[in-house]
Amino acid sequence: MKKHVDKFTKKPLPSLRGHGTAINDPTISSRLVILCLKSSSLPLFNMASNSSKARPSDPRYEDGAAYYTMGEHTLKIPMTLHKENRERLVKRLNACGGYTPGSIALLQGGEDTHRPGSSDIDHIFRQESYFHWAFGVLEPGWYGAIDVKSGSTTLFMPRLPEEYGMWMGRIRTPEEFRRQYQVDEVRYVDEMAQVLKEMTSGELLTLHGTNTDSGRETLEAAFEGISQFTVNNRVLHDEIAECRVLKTEAEIQILRFAASVSCAAHRAVMRRIRPGMKEYQLEAMFQHHTYYHGGCRHQAYTNICGCGPSAAILHYGHAGAPNDRTIRDGDAIMLDMGAEYYCYTSDVSVSYPANGKFSDDHKKIYNAVFAATKAVMAALRPGVSWVEMHRLAYRSMLEKLKEAGLVRGEIDEMMAANIGSVFQPHGLGHLLGLDVHDVGGYLERCPPRPTEAGYRNLRTARLIEENMVLTIEPGCYFIDYILDGAFANQEQARFLVREEIERFRGFGGVRIEDDVLITADGMENLSHEVPRTVEDIEALMAAGREEEDVYVPQLHAQGKLGN
Repeated sequence: MKKHVDKFTKKPLPSLRGHGTAINDPTISSRLVILCLKSSSLPLFNMASNSSKARPSDPRYEDGAAYYTMGEHTLKIPMTLHKENRERLVKRLNACGGYTPGSIALLQGGEDTHRPGSSDIDHIFRQESYFHWAFGVLEPGWYGAIDVKSGSTTLFMPRLPEEYGMWMGRIRTPEEFRRQYQVDEVRYVDEMAQVLKEMTSGELLTLHGTNTDSGRETLEAAFEGISQFTVNNRVLHDEIAECRVLKTEAEIQILRFAASVSCAAHRAVMRRIRPGMKEYQLEAMFQHHTYYHGGCRHQAYTNICGCGPSAAILHYGHAGAPNDRTIRDGDAIMLDMGAEYYCYTSDVSVSYPANGKFSDDHKKIYNAVFAATKAVMAALRPGVSWVEMHRLAYRSMLEKLKEAGLVRGEIDEMMAANIGSVFQPHGLGHLLGLDVHDVGGYLERCPPRPTEAGYRNLRTARLIEENMVLTIEPGCYFIDYILDGAFANQEQARFLVREEIERFRGFGGVRIEDDVLITADGMENLSHEVPRTVEDIEALMAAGREEEDVYVPQLHAQGKLGN
C-alpha cells in the first residue's frame, strides 16, 4: 500500500480512510485534525468514502441518498441539511403570518461574475448565502420556490445552449438535479412564470433587507413575468435571517470541520515561518494547506497577514496593502485567516513572534489579550449580553495593561472613560456561519446598536442563545490615529502612561480569535487546536525550526541560504 507523506514535515501520514478519528499530534502541522465527526446524532457526517457512482464536483450517492464531499479526506454532507433548513423556515413563516394563504417563498441564487471591464474571465463562483442555506445548489443562475404551507420545493435551472456541452461538460437533466438536491421538482427558468401560477394562489414572498455589516441590499428575486404576481417583500428577510442565527447539528458539524482545517493550516504556518519571508508567503502556505488537505476552495474572507506595524491595520491585506511586507526578526505577527467549506466559514486569528521567541514586551501585550479571551470564555453562556461580554473583555485587558505599566488609575474610572477602545477599537466578535460576519445581528426585534466608541463596532448586541456560533476576538493594537486622539483627550490621557505607550509605536498589535459554539451551559471552542499559551506557541515554533527544511525563494536568490 502506498504511503502518503506530509508535504511539510516529510513524515508518513496516517490513513483517514473510512473513519473520523482524531489525530492527536499537535506537532505534525499539516495533518488534518478532524474531531467529533463520529457523532451519534449525525451518523451521516463522516469522512467520505469511495463510490463508483461518484462524479467530479458532484455530491456522491450512496443507497439513494445525496451528499456533498470534496474527497475521502474531507467531510461528507447529506443534502437533508437543506431540507431541515427549509422546514425550519416554513415553521417560522406559518407562525408569523403577514401574508395571504397559498403563498410561495421565492429565492434567487447568485450569478457568475467576471473581472471588471469587458473581460470574459469569470471569478470562481460561490453561491449566494441565503440561497445556499435553503437549497445547497452549487451552480449559478438558479431560483428556488418553497410552498409555505406544505414545504414542497421546486428548483428552476437555466436552460443551457447545446454548445455548452463542448466547452463546459455534459448538460445534466432536471431529473439528475432533482436527485442531487433532494427536492420535489426541477424545472427550467424560462418555465418559471407558468409553473408559479400553477403553484400559488397567494403572494410571492421575496427576500428584501439590508445587511447591517456591509450596508448592502439582499438579492431580491426578479424574473421575466414577475409583474403578473403579487409580491410581498416584508416578511421573508427577518424570518430566514433569524433561522440562520441558530445553527442545526448538521451546520455545526461543518463549522467544526472548517475551524479544524483552519487550525491545522495555522499550525503549519507557525512551524514554517522564517524572518526574511514575505507576508504573502504565509498567506500562500495557509491557502495551500486548507485546499490541499481540507478541500476548501474558497477562503472565508481576504487573508490578513500583518507583521510588525502591519499588524495594527485591522483589515490589512486589501489591494492597497496586499500582504507584501518583508518579515523581520523580532516582528510581532498577527494572522487572521479562515477557510470556507461548502460555503460555511471559519475565522481564526493567531499572534506570535516571527523568530519563535516572545520578547518581554510582546509577552505583556499577548497575555493581556489572552486574559480577555479566557475571561469571556468562562462567562459565556445562554442569556448573557454580548455587550456585557465586550465590556468584560475591556476590563480584563485593562487590568493586565495596568500591571504592565501602560495605563494607570482605577479600573472603574478607566472603564468610564472608555480606555478599552483606545487599544481595541473593534467589537469583541460576531456571528459566524454562511457569511464570516453572519446575518441577524441587528434585526428589527434585536437590541439596538450601542453608540460608544468600540461598542458601536459590535456586530450584534443580542442576548446569547444556545446553538449560536460566534467569534471571540479581543485585541490590543497601537494605532497612531487612535493614540494621537487619546493623548489629545484630557479625560483619556490621564490614564495613559505615555512614555511606555510610545515605545510600542510601530509594534503593531495582537489579536486572538476563536470560533465558539454556545451550548446549554457554556460554550465549546471549535478552534481549540491552535496553541494559545506563550509556552505552547514557542514549543511548536521551536519544533518547526528543528524539523522543517524551509525553502525561502528570495533568500536563496540573495545568496543567503546557500546555492
